[in-house]
Amino acid sequence: MRSRWTAGIAASCVVGTVLLAFPYRGLAQDAAAGDRSSSSLYPAGQETVLEGIDSAQENGDDLDPNLIPLEPELTASPPDLSSSDNSAETPSGETAVSGGSSGPQETLYNIPVVIDQSVQSHIRFFNTSIRDRFEQWMVRLNRYRPLVENIFAEFNLPSDLVHLSLVESGFNPYAYSRAKATGPWQFMKGTGKLYGLRIDHYVDERRDPIKSTVAAARYLRDLYDIFGTWPLAMAAYNAGEGKVLRALHKAQAESFSEISRTKLIRPETKQYVPRIMAATIIARNPDQYGFAQNPVPPHEFEEVVVTRPLHFRAIANVTGISYNDLRLLNPELRRDATPPDEAAYHLKVPVGMSSKVLELLERVPTHKFPPVAMMADREIARPKVSASHLYRVRIGDTLQKISRKFGIPIKTIKARNNISGPGIRAGELLHLAR
Repeated sequence: MRSRWTAGIAASCVVGTVLLAFPYRGLAQDAAAGDRSSSSLYPAGQETVLEGIDSAQENGDDLDPNLIPLEPELTASPPDLSSSDNSAETPSGETAVSGGSSGPQETLYNIPVVIDQSVQSHIRFFNTSIRDRFEQWMVRLNRYRPLVENIFAEFNLPSDLVHLSLVESGFNPYAYSRAKATGPWQFMKGTGKLYGLRIDHYVDERRDPIKSTVAAARYLRDLYDIFGTWPLAMAAYNAGEGKVLRALHKAQAESFSEISRTKLIRPETKQYVPRIMAATIIARNPDQYGFAQNPVPPHEFEEVVVTRPLHFRAIANVTGISYNDLRLLNPELRRDATPPDEAAYHLKVPVGMSSKVLELLERVPTHKFPPVAMMADREIARPKVSASHLYRVRIGDTLQKISRKFGIPIKTIKARNNISGPGIRAGELLHLAR
C-alpha cells in the first residue's frame, strides 16, 4: 500500500507500500553512533538515544529494553518556585494574553494563557537555565508537529495543546518516568490500554508517535468534557481526574486558579499548567526569545506488510538498511522484531526502500522468540452491560472511572443521563446502555 498523509488522518492506498510524511529525523538527536553496518539516515550525533537502549538491553530488564529515563530537566523546577508550595499561582501581576502577533503578550493563543509570576519563572527557566535542552525539545516536536496538529484537528482540540508533550517528554518516544509512564505523551499502562493502545511483551504503542497521539487526543477530549476548561483538563492529565474533582469539591471552586491556591493538589500539578503555558509562549514566539527557526525536514517513511516475525538485524543484513534506522522508525517494537502474533504487521522502512525490502523479504530468516513467562500481560475483563443496565454511583466514583469500568464513552453516559456538569453524586442511578 502507498499513501501520503496530508491534511487529515485518512490516507489513500495503492498496492505496494505506504509513504507517510512526518518529521522523524531528530528522534535521537542526543545519541551517539551505534551500528554502522550500512549508511544511516541520521547524521553523526543524532543517535544517542540508542546508547541508553543498548545498556538497558544488556541489563536484561524485561520491563522494557528500548527505553531511556526522562531527561532530568523535564522534572526540574525553576529555583524561585521550588521552595514555595503555593508559588505556582500568584493572583497579583497576572496578565491575560490575547490580541495580535507582535510579541508574547499580543499573540493570540487557542488555550488559556496568562503571564503571571509562575509562568514568567518557567519562561526564564526554559529560556536561560535549560535553553539548549528546551531548544532540542522544540526541534524534536517541530518534526512531529504536522502529525500532531492534524490528529488534534480531527478531535477538535486546540493546536496549542500540542505543547503539553513538550513538558511531558520533549516528544521523545523512548522516554519513561520513575512511575513507568512511557512515550511522548507519558501514558501509564492502564490508561494507554483504556484508550486502545497495545502494550504487551512485544509491542508498546505508547511509543508509536501516531497511535499514542490519537490516544492522547481522545483522553484530552474526555478530560475537557468532564471539566469544561483546558487548565483543569491539563491539571487532570497530570494528577488524574479524581484528584482534581475532589479538590474542586472540597474547595467549593470552579477553576484551576482557585484550587492552585490551596493545598488540595500537589506542587507538581500547581506548576504543571503554568509550565505548559510558558512552553506555549516560547514555542509560539521563538524569535522573541532568540530561538532559531531553521527548516525541519519532514518525517518520511514507507510501510511494508510482513506476515511473520522478523528481527531488525536480519532485515538489515539482507536489505542493507541500517539497523539503527529500523529501530528509530519502529520505536513501538520492544524486542527489535515484528511480533509473532500479528498476521500482517506494518513495518516502517526508509523512503525508497520498500520495493527492495519486498523483493528480498523471503530471504530474511524468521525470528524465534524465547518463551514468554507465564506472568505475561492479561487483559482485565470489563463487566458486561445489558441493554437496560442501571448503575448506582458509589463514593469515589467519577465519570471517567465508570466509563473505564464499563467501556462506555463519557459523552454517552452524560447524554443518556442528562448530565451537564463534570461531577456525579454518590447514590445516583445511571443508565449505562450502550
